[in-house]
Amino acid sequence: MKRLLQIEFIKLWNSRSSRILILAYFILLTSIALVAAIKFDIGPIQFHLAEQGIFNFPYIWHFNSFIIAFFKLFLAIVIVSMMANEYSNKTIKQNLIDGLSKKEFILSKFLTVLTFAVVSTLFVFVVSLILGLIYSDYNELPIILSDLEFLLAYFVKLVGFFSFCLFLGMLVKRSAFALGFLILWQVFEMISWGFLRWKFFDEPTTETIMGFFPLNAMFNLIEEPFSRLNAVQSVAKQVGETLVLDYQVKGYEILIVLAWTLIFIYGSYALLKKRDL
Repeated sequence: MKRLLQIEFIKLWNSRSSRILILAYFILLTSIALVAAIKFDIGPIQFHLAEQGIFNFPYIWHFNSFIIAFFKLFLAIVIVSMMANEYSNKTIKQNLIDGLSKKEFILSKFLTVLTFAVVSTLFVFVVSLILGLIYSDYNELPIILSDLEFLLAYFVKLVGFFSFCLFLGMLVKRSAFALGFLILWQVFEMISWGFLRWKFFDEPTTETIMGFFPLNAMFNLIEEPFSRLNAVQSVAKQVGETLVLDYQVKGYEILIVLAWTLIFIYGSYALLKKRDL
């Protein structure tokens, strides 16, 4: 496995665009710390974002894992380009000639996906821990260690999404078309939601069905965190609304995403095995 990873990271290191995208991704992850410094005054109103509770333990695990997940597109471009370069540079054929089996080739790509997901999750953990220790009103160890399941959900989401991108890169063989297909699939899921809701089912049933679609399943792993904020809860009460939502990470949703991950990896292997290179 170490040899397979070394092969992949040599390829990535030799790609200038991949180096820039990976660096930009981790710079953006770090830049979330700058949010804590946002301050502005509007007359007598003084606003400091860090004082709104977004960096309080354990809420910070939920907030950061939800927000930072949107940056995954940077690494998705790297993964799709990684597959496209294999075909355009004919390195995939050369690797197989040099003795790498097709199964080992796909395994090397999946190990790269796992490495990206692990490093990103650790990065989110470290950044969130530092911000929480600086700004959180609650620093007791049991509170700090609670809600860490959001990081597990974040990791599973990245693995599933990157595996989807790997499959698309293998399927389409051109990075621009693969990313275009990814966008089209998102549109397809949105249209499917609207069609099912309009023609057949009520909203809860539609949500349940759409929860089995890959991108929706990945998004559902981490619920939006904003309605948990005290300020939002207070505004809701003032207008007569009570926000009672279930924010917990659900085991069956993790299993759905893991099932899709297996499908995408096996699908990538099946495509490679079928093709005449």
